[in-house]
Amino acid sequence: MQTAGMEYLESRLMFGMVPGLESTRRLCEALGNPQEKFKTIHVVGTNGKGSTSYYLAGILQAHGYTTGLFTSPHLVSLRERIRVNDKPIPEADLERLLLAVKNAAERERIEPTFFEVLTLVAFLYYAEQGVDVVSMEAGMGGRLDSTAIACGGIVVLTSVGLEHTEVLGPTEEAILKEKMAVADAGGDVAHKIFIVGGVSDKLKAEAQAFAVARGAACEFPQVRGGIELPNLGRHYVENASLSLAAAERFIARDNRFAYNDALALATLKTRSWAGRMQTLRGPDGNVRIILDGAHNSHAVRRLVETLDEYYPGQRFHCLFGALKDKDVGEMLALMAPRISHWHITKTPYPRFRELADVCAELSKAGGVVESAEELSRGYIDKILSGLHADGNSPLLITGSLYMIGACVEMLKDDFAELAFFRDLVPTTNEHR
Repeated sequence: MQTAGMEYLESRLMFGMVPGLESTRRLCEALGNPQEKFKTIHVVGTNGKGSTSYYLAGILQAHGYTTGLFTSPHLVSLRERIRVNDKPIPEADLERLLLAVKNAAERERIEPTFFEVLTLVAFLYYAEQGVDVVSMEAGMGGRLDSTAIACGGIVVLTSVGLEHTEVLGPTEEAILKEKMAVADAGGDVAHKIFIVGGVSDKLKAEAQAFAVARGAACEFPQVRGGIELPNLGRHYVENASLSLAAAERFIARDNRFAYNDALALATLKTRSWAGRMQTLRGPDGNVRIILDGAHNSHAVRRLVETLDEYYPGQRFHCLFGALKDKDVGEMLALMAPRISHWHITKTPYPRFRELADVCAELSKAGGVVESAEELSRGYIDKILSGLHADGNSPLLITGSLYMIGACVEMLKDDFAELAFFRDLVPTTNEHR
């Protein structure tokens, strides 16, 4: 039976995504401004926000900080989104704080969105837990994202691409400024540091000008050598490099602990960001599955680059499903040279592309579809049995984070790499 808090949260879905800070700001004031009780490092960008935030939280925790992590969307449970020292918010605390936000909203006669409610729950929980610092991933953009209310002294920009152009602007330059403007919502911008990742020289100049106009610092860290990660791919090394730079700057400013680069690098060896170029190994130690939530053309390019690096010349069986609003034709075309067999799937989630639609796109690209079924554990096992019998490459599962989440839920009891999810009950991801 659904709780009153979860009923209230799901009732917020009707409001969709509404960019703006007024509701969040008013509710923060009504709740005692919990966001002022901890420090924040904000992570914005088109791709790479989640892994950067996750790596950063681990590095800070290893140095002795009580560390919060806020990310979205989740793979299995809402509780994943709000963590303290790697532990998800307990169900009882989530329910209690959902009702606290509901009561405040009713008193103030405000109708917050789904994401605004979760953001406020996170602020309250971090304040209650006495968190020192939160590694906070923005939901969409930056300037008008509800998380901006808690923006602290450091902003990390991971990447910039064309996304949500109806809200963020029609060009990469406009989107860059929207994301960096997360710093404008709280505190003195002149004392802030922007740490900017892999963007073009033109966008670097735009970022520098944006910071200079506000009297803020802007840094462009080099991709570090010597980084070892469980997640495969240079793009994760790039994200980890940003996390190292942000942690070093934060620790130097905070002055409670001394930054230890060896400790930070050792920590990164243990940080596997789930569902993103994540390998799952069988009892024999061999990789059986590669999970990657690549859900747009930019991310698929990085996926293919990674396969070229780690599995040169190999072709894969691929379990693929994608949402209706994605450029599936381009995604499939980019992947096709590395795929020997396609296994097209979907979950019951209504935004998934129909199987016949994806198969038609593959026929245009000249792809071979070996099977097409709705996602089930039996379907995954059938594919794996065939792969195990003929000794082929690992099964690649990709196309949508929604599908990755469904697969994680089905596989979590059988792979040690997914142990984090075993005590989590699935909840909707409709809202992003």
